[in-house]
Amino acid sequence: MRRFSAQAAFLGTLLLVLLVVVVSGVLGHTASVALDKTSQLTATVTALVLYWRAAGRRTGTERRWRLWMVASMSALAVGLSAWIWGQLFLGVSLPSSTLAPLGFILTPVLALGAVLTLAHGATDSLPNHRSKLVVVLDGLIVVGSLFVLTWVSALESIARAWATSGPGFATVVAHPAAYLVLLVTLLVTSWTHKPVRQLPMLFLALAGLAQSSSGWIFAWLVSHGAEAIPPVADAGFMACPVLLLMSALAPTRGRVARPGKLGTGELLHLLVPYLPMLITGLFIIVGTATGVRFNPLEIYTGLGVVLLVIVRQLVTLMDNARLLDQLHESREQLRHQAFHDPLTGVANRELFRQRLTAALERGDPVVLAFIDVDGFKHVNDSFGHAEGDAVLRIVAARLQRCVREEDTVARLGGDEFGVLVESGADPSEIGVRVLEALKSPHRTQGREHLVRASVGIAHREVFDGAATADDLLGSADAAMYTAKRLGKGMVVVHGSVAATELT
Repeated sequence: MRRFSAQAAFLGTLLLVLLVVVVSGVLGHTASVALDKTSQLTATVTALVLYWRAAGRRTGTERRWRLWMVASMSALAVGLSAWIWGQLFLGVSLPSSTLAPLGFILTPVLALGAVLTLAHGATDSLPNHRSKLVVVLDGLIVVGSLFVLTWVSALESIARAWATSGPGFATVVAHPAAYLVLLVTLLVTSWTHKPVRQLPMLFLALAGLAQSSSGWIFAWLVSHGAEAIPPVADAGFMACPVLLLMSALAPTRGRVARPGKLGTGELLHLLVPYLPMLITGLFIIVGTATGVRFNPLEIYTGLGVVLLVIVRQLVTLMDNARLLDQLHESREQLRHQAFHDPLTGVANRELFRQRLTAALERGDPVVLAFIDVDGFKHVNDSFGHAEGDAVLRIVAARLQRCVREEDTVARLGGDEFGVLVESGADPSEIGVRVLEALKSPHRTQGREHLVRASVGIAHREVFDGAATADDLLGSADAAMYTAKRLGKGMVVVHGSVAATELT
């Protein structure tokens, strides 16, 4: 990138020097025109060679779009060569009847092929039809604003000349118009496809802007009978090949935007549709203040652009509201995933501890059942993990059905589950209810599995400031191991001397 910066600075300085020499006329008119056109031809041929060499080192889309640029540079080189020969040696009058206009028109057309090839080969695009509608509106805003600006300033008189001058003058108008099409296409594709948002395309856009600007000036001069172009009006023509040379030199990988900051493409997406409208609005305000009278076409087109901006804002607001809804849903999904077991869908250990802690802090009576699924290891070892997972899902679903909706069922790990009942229910009755829910065979696809459970229960009926969630979990866990030692299908309440067995 530093190397390119140095190259761009050198080329920019050289272009500035050439412009000063040509515009000042210190070399005389003929020599200035010769220096102008030969410098353009030199930069164009250099860009052609660089694009050709770069295409030879690449494959796929990266090769194809550069080959399009090679063809574009070839057309420009032919046009400039024909122009130099016709104007400097043959004295052909304007507009030129040589190959020059054809070469100049083909240059943006072939460059447009490069842009479309790069965009077509992109793997990313806009995600939905509403975003594509925004792009269409942006394009119409740009085109409408440019139309008002150029029509008021030049196009109206150019159109009258075109109507009376025939097909020869049509090529003069088609040349800058083709560059406008290239510019709008570059803008739209840069919003829809990230690969277009790179330095070569930026310099291609600047080259198109420079060439189109001088092209419209040239068309306006020709429409008013000019037989030669003032050197200052040729500045855009001189800048275009140099900018194309910078495009050939520019690296294809731009700087990656840091998280939380907008990249260049995003900033263009936000600002570009409004910039031409702002310039056009200022132009109209100044024109009105200085006594310029606008015809109905100009007025209605301007109002149409304003209406398009309003529609774009409405669509953008709708998109923002939809994105906020999606963001809320995504956050809820992430929150659910963070606090729920991915296999069974019930709460995980973290959420279970949070709810148990909150209940103890409120002083609510709680009953905590710690459940170990007996016989699960046999299912897992004999029939595989998929069958074991199916059994765990059935256990979780049955536990949820045997308690209230506001109670919490959690998978605490492996084949261990927990049930938190926030009420003054009888602890033994909760344990029996759990055993009852699990006693019937667990039917999976084509099999039945009979599993039991060992249930340990701990409870708090009154507020105890010293009691913690870990204390209650430890008591329930100890009671569960007591139940396992006594035999399968047992319930043991911590602190009780008796055990309950489901008959």
